Amino acid sequence: MMLGDLRKSLGTATLLALAFITLGCATDDGEAGPAGPEGPRGEQGQRGPEGTPVFDPELPLSAMVALSFDDPGAVLDENGEVPLNAAAYIKALVHNFGQDTLGDVQFPLKAASTDTLRAIDGLQPNVVAKWFDPLAYAVDPDDEDAELPRFGANADYIAYFGDGWDSDWQGDVIGSAPQYAGDDTAGWVWVNHEYVSNDRPTTTSAPTGQHLILSRFLASVGNLLNDVDADTWTLPDLDTYTHYHKRQLGGSWMRIIQDPATLAWSIDRTAGSVRYDATSDTLLSLTGISQSNLDHDDSGEPLPDGVVVGIFADCSGGQTPWGTIITAEENVQSSYGDLETAWSSGNKFIAGEGFDPGENITFTFEPSPAGDLIGSDPSISGHNRDFYGYLAEIDPGQPASEYDGATTKGVGHKKIGAMGRARWENATFAVGADWQLIPDQPVVMYSGNDRRSGRVYKFVSSGNYTTGMTRAEARALLDEGTVYVAHFEDLDIATGNTLASTGVAPTEDTPGTGVWIELSVDNTDQDAPNAAALGAGTKVGAALKDPNWNGVGGFETQDDVLWAMFTANNKLGISEMNRPEDLEWNPLDFSGTPRLYVAFTNHTRQVANDQNGVQFPPDTHEDDSPLRQDLVGAIFAVVEADPANPAASQTFQYFEVFHGSQGNGAFDAADPDNILIDSEGGVWFGTDGNFGTNGHADGFYYLDLDPDHKTTPTPTFGLPFRVMATPSDAELTGPAFSAGEGTLFLSVQHPGEFVYSSWPQR
Repeated sequence: MMLGDLRKSLGTATLLALAFITLGCATDDGEAGPAGPEGPRGEQGQRGPEGTPVFDPELPLSAMVALSFDDPGAVLDENGEVPLNAAAYIKALVHNFGQDTLGDVQFPLKAASTDTLRAIDGLQPNVVAKWFDPLAYAVDPDDEDAELPRFGANADYIAYFGDGWDSDWQGDVIGSAPQYAGDDTAGWVWVNHEYVSNDRPTTTSAPTGQHLILSRFLASVGNLLNDVDADTWTLPDLDTYTHYHKRQLGGSWMRIIQDPATLAWSIDRTAGSVRYDATSDTLLSLTGISQSNLDHDDSGEPLPDGVVVGIFADCSGGQTPWGTIITAEENVQSSYGDLETAWSSGNKFIAGEGFDPGENITFTFEPSPAGDLIGSDPSISGHNRDFYGYLAEIDPGQPASEYDGATTKGVGHKKIGAMGRARWENATFAVGADWQLIPDQPVVMYSGNDRRSGRVYKFVSSGNYTTGMTRAEARALLDEGTVYVAHFEDLDIATGNTLASTGVAPTEDTPGTGVWIELSVDNTDQDAPNAAALGAGTKVGAALKDPNWNGVGGFETQDDVLWAMFTANNKLGISEMNRPEDLEWNPLDFSGTPRLYVAFTNHTRQVANDQNGVQFPPDTHEDDSPLRQDLVGAIFAVVEADPANPAASQTFQYFEVFHGSQGNGAFDAADPDNILIDSEGGVWFGTDGNFGTNGHADGFYYLDLDPDHKTTPTPTFGLPFRVMATPSDAELTGPAFSAGEGTLFLSVQHPGEFVYSSWPQR
């Protein structure tokens, strides 16, 4: 144990006493005198500083980075003016593309695979925070259990709140939205921490990759005293490791500020950063759905009904128009167990998992002992499976333990059970051109289930948002509503991105059509999409309840549906999508009509149902079900039938705006992931998988969808312009602009996960 950690454990007064004993205290004649009576215990000494980690400077670490605009004076925009921010500068480069006005600026950035972060000229990169960086200078000396808050593992979604973004609010009455408001050079950011890569330690194996990095870090600060490189770990050491593994997950809330001299961003460590994680230090209420049992804290003590422990597997998310954070719990199934165990990775139905036809569906709620967040006693370290897999609303800045309603309804954190459970990737809200909610309409929230054959969802609140509502009143609208799933009619089951009727991708001129299906056992209005094949006129609710419909057991209650929406959709024959990773509402689209943009990353497995929505028999699934070959992904635009009132829209059109490609050319990019909409409606995206598909690094792109650029001297409409590239074997996540778009923030996730990297340490 290092001296700093010894101080933390014993206190300064005790250390002084130990030093005195060590030096010795003899009587005048040199012989030790008899021991006197023990004196009263002294006061607790002040906590000393935490020990400095002894750490390999070449280990790869996930990080949040900033790309700050530093105009090289190379180009003018379409109006002949000097661009004033990063977004405008990149659009000016697009405007000048193919002309000699670009000078020596390399644009787009060349395809390559390096162990560096590369960006176009005019953007200055710096690492804002990397894994393990402290978010404060010291812990509370009066709190014996306090730990120094640190930036977590595998950074993902980022949301920026410029200082003063809510300056026009009247108390708690909602005013301006946080998007593109407030100070451009100082503000608060939320950053997700999704997971720890590679293999965790076991009683018979050493950790690998990021788990080895974490183990060595914990040893360096005295949290682990064993040989962390050894193949044998004791159960107590594994329990300690599991606790700190949970600490790396969740999200960071921190204030950052830009140095005007260097343009570099750094953490303001005195501002009161807060870490939210997977331990019981973070608590949330669970709203809009029932709970299988009471949850418990990390000591095993029961929590109040409707309160659950922690967040984890937080992938992307969304900024609410009232200034909270939606953080999406995605791949929770590996941590405490999957609640929908009846489907293989190739979408084959698996019998004997509680979903068999002939009876109602039953669930295994108890945690799986094999979960990667389980310690030696699953009854304490584990939590029920239905407590996770939600869109969680964090009230940023509130203490991590402040669940919604702990002291005041509408203050604190909650999980939005009314939207249901899925492998959620993100969330986005239908808003007006000012990024604010549309008055006198319900709140509309979209999200996607990021798995092969996952679907796109829309939540419509039961109540309307009205002008003058407080934040608490607006937040309460998410507690009750209707969930719709998008059925992309005529989508070819063999490809997932072309129309079955034409064999080609839908375009804006020849779009596909779709319908929003109310995913409810009480839906007596809409026919099940596979009713024509399985029983003409059968309504959605009846099909869901039928214990034999489409070879899947029956859903007895609406909560059963919300717990297993992937299964419910397979039962109904809803069109299967190519991993909907991110959805973003664009209220300022170049088309003049609001659009929902959806990134479909890829799909290289088989599907559950045929073109009529009928399940392939499990015993012939491998032979009958087509193998999708979408290696490169696509981005679709979804246009509501009534874009001004998406809550009332029951149908939509869809078409492709970007299709990935294989190659090393200037515009080759594969596997789109996170989407970003800028303050003028421009569309940007990052990639996840381009490195594996194309051999060059994943990166960040501007997608030119300005229709005026279809006929310019060098047409650029539909082209993806590479702006930056990550270290190879790293995923580009979490893109966000600062309030005035002077800086682009990005997360570099899992560098060196499977291929060598020492970024950003060297």
